[in-house]
Amino acid sequence: MIITISVGATGLGPASDLGFLLHKHPDKLQSFALSVGTAYVCYPEASPERCTAALLLEVDPIGLVRGGSRSRPGPQSLAQYVNDRPYAASSLLSTALTKVFRTAMTGRCDSRPELAATSLELEIVLPALPCRGGVGLALRIFEPLGWTVAATPIPLDPTVPEWGDSRYLSLRLTGRLRLADALNHLYVLLPVLDDAKHYWVSTDEIDKLIRAGEGWLAGHPEKALITKRYLRHRGSLTRTALGRLAEVDDLDPDDVEVTEPVPERMPSLAEQRRGAVLAAVHASGARRVGDLGCGEGALLPALLADRSIEHVTAVDVSSRSLEFAARRIRLDRMNERQQARISLLHGSLTYADQRLAELDAAILMEVIEHLDESRLPALERCVFGTAAPDTVIVTTPNADYNVRYESLPAGEYRHRDHRFEWGRAEFAAWSERVAATYGYEVRLLPVGPVDPEVGSPTQMAILSRAAAPNVGVGEDHV
Repeated sequence: MIITISVGATGLGPASDLGFLLHKHPDKLQSFALSVGTAYVCYPEASPERCTAALLLEVDPIGLVRGGSRSRPGPQSLAQYVNDRPYAASSLLSTALTKVFRTAMTGRCDSRPELAATSLELEIVLPALPCRGGVGLALRIFEPLGWTVAATPIPLDPTVPEWGDSRYLSLRLTGRLRLADALNHLYVLLPVLDDAKHYWVSTDEIDKLIRAGEGWLAGHPEKALITKRYLRHRGSLTRTALGRLAEVDDLDPDDVEVTEPVPERMPSLAEQRRGAVLAAVHASGARRVGDLGCGEGALLPALLADRSIEHVTAVDVSSRSLEFAARRIRLDRMNERQQARISLLHGSLTYADQRLAELDAAILMEVIEHLDESRLPALERCVFGTAAPDTVIVTTPNADYNVRYESLPAGEYRHRDHRFEWGRAEFAAWSERVAATYGYEVRLLPVGPVDPEVGSPTQMAILSRAAAPNVGVGEDHV
């Protein structure tokens, strides 16, 4: 794994003075033996105008396992040897930062103290960063600290776009900060984004968190989430750390909410979409529900949590996505009764499948836009003709709303695998035609904040064989 730190001309000297701050000479390749492998520091560029320092961590995954506690053999044993540790930035890289740049993290530079106290124009690049929460979480974590964030999801396989994105990001941070502050941000936040640590967390970690978070963590809007994840979700440690942060922030510790570490926030569009779909399913009274084009199973945990649903059928054309879905719901840990409530089926929605014939409700959540429009009639025949559930719930992006996304170039789709995106009129026309053809009634509902000019970001159609009961889903807004 690798991280690069770049600066431009500082005004206090040449950019290559970065070597003084890091206490590593730009003309030397240096190596450092760590318990997890070997760290190397080099400078791909070192000129008066720009200087870049690279920290490369070469992890020994076999030595890491053999040097730790011996675990009992089992089906997960191979994962200790075959994993992303050598490639993706994680708590291993945080440990390397403290070992290699320990003095720089304290803000001490005896030879150039004025430079150590100065905010510099920094650019930090992490080519592969695991992030459980995606781009949105990276923005929420880094932007309040003064960073400009450019985060790009990394696809599972660029040659197979239907597999979608992995949980890894390519991250580029730019901002004007002290180098010591930037290093401490990374030390704390890399394992937070990964939501994992490679070592046991004890009470000592509270002191490390408070020390590295001095001056920024107490006032961070996501401090509860950061604290919880940094301490590996250990409740007692989290409560203690939040109490100490409240004292730093001049608050009464008793006024700090520690039973729910994540502060209230506006639900993301994905969360609102899932909530709208679940409300529609519940309103339909369906007992046997199909998640058609389930992907990696984002909706499955909530469907299984609804005890009024007797059976859930999840279908996807990607066998790899189904493997992710199985891991998401921890299928291998379910007892026989729980496993009987879920079926994961490999199949295409453009071919008739009698296994779907007994569904009460079918969900097509963000699915149709991934098919060529010429293939939609085949999907219609299979879902509305062959399977023919009493209720079909369809969501898709509203192309009219795309003008509100400043980062989305005109004419481009929200996802590279989208084959089309419809505006409200086009989606309404398609829904009404399908309903008339196959004997359904249709209701169109917005999902997400409604803009008076362009509507909501997501649009939903509920097609039912009888008038849907007015329960759980509002007529005006979801």
